[in-house]
Amino acid sequence: MFRCNLGSSVKYLASLPALGRHHILQNRMSTSPNPVAAVCQVTATPDKEANFSACKQLLEEARQRGACMVFLPEGFDYIGSSREETLSMSEPLGGDIISRYTQLARKLDVWLSLGGFHERGHDWENDRRIYNSHVIVNNKGDILSVYRKSHLFDVELPEKGVSLKESAFTIPGPSLVPPVQTPIGKVGLGVCYDLRFPELSLALQRHGADILTYPSAFTVATGAAHWEVLLRARAIEAQCFVLAAAQVGRHHEKRSSYGHALAVDPWGEVVGDCGGEKPGMVLVEVNLDKVNRTRKNMPVQQHRRDTAFYHSMSQTCL
Repeated sequence: MFRCNLGSSVKYLASLPALGRHHILQNRMSTSPNPVAAVCQVTATPDKEANFSACKQLLEEARQRGACMVFLPEGFDYIGSSREETLSMSEPLGGDIISRYTQLARKLDVWLSLGGFHERGHDWENDRRIYNSHVIVNNKGDILSVYRKSHLFDVELPEKGVSLKESAFTIPGPSLVPPVQTPIGKVGLGVCYDLRFPELSLALQRHGADILTYPSAFTVATGAAHWEVLLRARAIEAQCFVLAAAQVGRHHEKRSSYGHALAVDPWGEVVGDCGGEKPGMVLVEVNLDKVNRTRKNMPVQQHRRDTAFYHSMSQTCL
């Protein structure tokens, strides 16, 4: 397994209220030999240069504080104010913005989870459609994996003021990708709305994931109702760490995000919370012994029946 330098122990923080955990984590340097992840929260706007500058500062701070892998949220590159603006600012995977992040990863000697990059589609010249792509970059600046979001957010909630149709300009990804071996363990990749589909998390766990990650830009209404409970549910059922970088606050006059970038351990305890007000990060010690102990003590996966069982339904009457 890969190792990083130092970690920040958060085990004793799990019983504290979220704001207490957030305050302590924000002000601690790393002190533990276990690998450490930085889960970040940003407020992206249509200004790509300002967004890169803000994310760069977070990456530099995270590395200085001992993180060997940094997680950025969906839309880290930008959040456009219209379909036209969103499409016009998109780039191919080999374009300027990902190139700048690969150079930064190499310079800082840090791994990156870049969740929710606006990637131009395979037939961009003809259909002007994009992928919502989660990119993993290693500390040498190599792109190791790209997962393209497979569940698209087409939701109308008039009573909540939510109206989004991601499929109007986004192509659903064709498949899941295998978990990636990183300095903190094997990371399974999702993006935002994928969080609502437990089949995805269980498939990644079956393929060896120790950590699930859902970089997101949850709306305020859906975030307040569902964000934490969904993340904790995915952690509990897959018996994995869950790391979820998030967008927070007002992006432009048409859109705001819930925030509360979270880290959850395999028992379902929230061990890091960025709060719902401003950009920042939490440092999370990823102790894989906790994954192993949880699975050994409660062997849920061994108790799971075969797939056919869950598709069967007895017609026998009592």
